[in-house]
Amino acid sequence: MANSFVQVSPDSHFSLQNLPYGIFHPRDAAADQPSPRPGVAIGDYVLDLSAIASAGLFDGPILKSSSECFLQTTLNAFLQLGRPAWKEARATIQKLLSADEPTLRDNASLRKKSLFPMSEVEMLLPTVIGDYTDFFSSMHHAKNCGTIFRGPENAIPVNWFHLPIAYHGRASSIVISGTDIIRPRGQGYPISDSPPSFGPSKKMDFELEMAAIVGPGNELGKPVNVNEALDHIFGLVLMNDWSARDIQAWEYVPLGPFLGKSFGTTISPWIVTLDALEPFSCDAPNQVPNPLPYLAESKHKNYDIPLQVWIKPAGQNDPFLVTKSNFNNLYWTLSQQVAHHTINGCNLRPGDLLGTGTISGPEPDSLGCLLELTWNGKNLLDLNGVSRHFLEDGDEVIFSACCKGNNYNVGFGKCSGKILPAHP
Repeated sequence: MANSFVQVSPDSHFSLQNLPYGIFHPRDAAADQPSPRPGVAIGDYVLDLSAIASAGLFDGPILKSSSECFLQTTLNAFLQLGRPAWKEARATIQKLLSADEPTLRDNASLRKKSLFPMSEVEMLLPTVIGDYTDFFSSMHHAKNCGTIFRGPENAIPVNWFHLPIAYHGRASSIVISGTDIIRPRGQGYPISDSPPSFGPSKKMDFELEMAAIVGPGNELGKPVNVNEALDHIFGLVLMNDWSARDIQAWEYVPLGPFLGKSFGTTISPWIVTLDALEPFSCDAPNQVPNPLPYLAESKHKNYDIPLQVWIKPAGQNDPFLVTKSNFNNLYWTLSQQVAHHTINGCNLRPGDLLGTGTISGPEPDSLGCLLELTWNGKNLLDLNGVSRHFLEDGDEVIFSACCKGNNYNVGFGKCSGKILPAHP
């Protein structure tokens, strides 16, 4: 196994085998330095790709003439180049960071320009997100939600087993990990013959999700073949699709989520590429009935990505683990989501975000939101002596995900946000 000349601790999420991409801003950047700029995580450092590109070190057949994509303030131009360019970039970066490669290791001046401690940078949204779609692809989550609201006899609608259901979210309110979320106000379900209630949401919830970042898009009117769909996905991030359950319950019939969702969505800053996740690919769940031909994959696969949710209650020093789930619980795969999204000719674009929907497993401790964990507030969730039905002001929610390889990790870092009181 190759090692890096940059020290990487055994518990680091960011090994040489990972190399996730993000956009960062050095907090003390000089006036003549480009900022923000693309970077790659390695251990506790960020490799500045603009410095590497300016030094002429992207010299492969594709990036030699296209390395200006690393001189941009977002990753969109790089994503648009497609998988051959991504593979070339990954190979170049792995070589430059390898312990036995002197080009960067022995160049003190270039190292100083290109390696920044993570503690000295601010992470920003990695792409311009033109559109955001959120799917509903976990069968366990769908069954639990359906049972709560419709009863066990009609838990999952018939159509759910034939297509990846989704709604179109709000791209403007997607924020980077660490951004506070203000409790939304809105209408709630009427009690008896009273008018709808109005005020701050009383049922603030998290939703444990991941999201795909679109690379090359597709032309309007031309669907993406399900067996070519992964070439349109650059990588994955963690995503918290914050939800105001009381607002959502009153508004979602007949057209689906709106104000109960659009007030904020948090994503992690580092995009872990599908190439880095390939060693952790696994079989996806068997689908019954067989999907229609446009959704039938030649290789029906998911990824084995362990997921965790921690809640740090207001006033407490330590977070409490509430959920252990896994990406492999998704019934509808990434490829099927892309194929279905585009089957009507809808055009995806570089940087678009495709959420998986809440990822719940079959066990009581693998449920991906408080709606399920407390059964819509009927049960109390014990957080080491502090109880919750739903999130209270000051509570912080922290997502984490990390794949364990042979003496290395491929992790996502964390995706966190704190609930602040509603505006008066």
